[in-house]
Amino acid sequence: MPTPSTAQIGTPAPQAGPRSRTPGATATLVACFLGMFVITLDAVVVNVALPAIRTDLGGGMTGLQWVVDGYTLPFAALLLPFGALADRVGARTAFGSGTIVLAIASAACALAPSLPALVTARDVQGAAAAVVMPDSMALLGQVSPDPVARAKAVGAWAMGGAVASTSGPVLGGLLTLASWRLLFLVNVPVGALILVMLRRTPASPTRQSRYDWVGQAGAVVAMGGVTFGAIEAGSVGLTSPTVVGALVVALAATAAFVISQAKGRHPMVPPALVAPPAVRAVTLTGFTFMVCYYGLPFVMSLFLQQQRGLSALQTGAVFLPMMLAGAALTPLSARLVARLGTTRVVASGLLLMAAGLVTLAFLPATTPVAGLAAVMVLVGLGGPTVSPPLTAALLHATPSHLAGTASGVLNTSRQLGGALAVAVFGTLLTKPDTFTTGMRTALLVAAGISVITIAATPYLRPARVADDVARSRSASASAAALRVDPA
Repeated sequence: MPTPSTAQIGTPAPQAGPRSRTPGATATLVACFLGMFVITLDAVVVNVALPAIRTDLGGGMTGLQWVVDGYTLPFAALLLPFGALADRVGARTAFGSGTIVLAIASAACALAPSLPALVTARDVQGAAAAVVMPDSMALLGQVSPDPVARAKAVGAWAMGGAVASTSGPVLGGLLTLASWRLLFLVNVPVGALILVMLRRTPASPTRQSRYDWVGQAGAVVAMGGVTFGAIEAGSVGLTSPTVVGALVVALAATAAFVISQAKGRHPMVPPALVAPPAVRAVTLTGFTFMVCYYGLPFVMSLFLQQQRGLSALQTGAVFLPMMLAGAALTPLSARLVARLGTTRVVASGLLLMAAGLVTLAFLPATTPVAGLAAVMVLVGLGGPTVSPPLTAALLHATPSHLAGTASGVLNTSRQLGGALAVAVFGTLLTKPDTFTTGMRTALLVAAGISVITIAATPYLRPARVADDVARSRSASASAAALRVDPA
């Protein structure tokens, strides 16, 4: 994996030397900041626009699920292999190419005449995002060889995702008042600005790299099959031959993937990477985190607009306290880890999320909107108490030469968790007459998964507390390197 390793990003150094930044570093940082902004925005902004999209293009719950997962699923499935593009063609070329494809796909989303056309364009968007994210990190490492300068660059780059996560719901609601199509047109001028900045970025080195075709094919088919089966189950039933066939294919593809990684000469996910229990615990917890954190906006956006009659802008405003609370607590994450340890902080974060989800599930349907927003803050607090400590635990458990691949695996597990949350929860919301029951079930399922995952948190404890604290401080600034937060 050609992206700069998160272990390297978190390596302390006494001070930056005179060669801490190369020519074109500022333009590169701007380009990477904007790249992180648009790929995060594409993940979070569409939730509040789903009812408007259905009104304009038609389609039922299944169609809306694919509008969301059409982006998330390719992002998850292609993140690891597309990261290798930086090796073959150079990070600058790969990043620029991904940006061009992203802008074109975004324009196609804005001009989509039908729901299938929109979903297809979203697929291309997600694939382009899988290029932009890892290769933007590779560029940051290229122009900031000094560890201190690199940590600052990654922290600034991560702000692109933070700004998009925080502003996405309100921005989405505001643009939807005019037209949901404007949500996607934002990417076109931003993409053009990225390309202008890349012209000032130094050329990237290239080298030959091995490609795991069998592993990649197995991963794509497995993720696509299980997501397709979960979404289609809502309209045709869980026992439908189509659904059963999709799940059987996904199971076979998963087996093929596992075998190829264990016995292949150049596995995409080396067995040595997932051998430590801490890495497996981080991956599982990252998956659970996104099930809760991504599933909530999808469910609540539909509830607030379809059941409570809120506008898209009002719905976006309901999510704002949740996002702001998480952003405010993020700088304190390292201090919490220093005082309580990784296990306690992450377990507490999972409990906070579960408490918020259970409370939302049992609140009366007539609860004031301000009350709903206040309860969702509990879920928002799970972000800074789970993500940065997970990053720190991963950095500690992963050899430096595998840290880039580890970040890709964690990001893939998170995006897959988000995709499956939308697939399963959307299926529970398919029937209008049972929407409230389906919403309650979805929220309780997410809460239950969160509580069960607490059992894995003891494996996150690093061997040396001092190491844990130092890495957590770095991870607080660069947590977005391993995630795209939905809103």
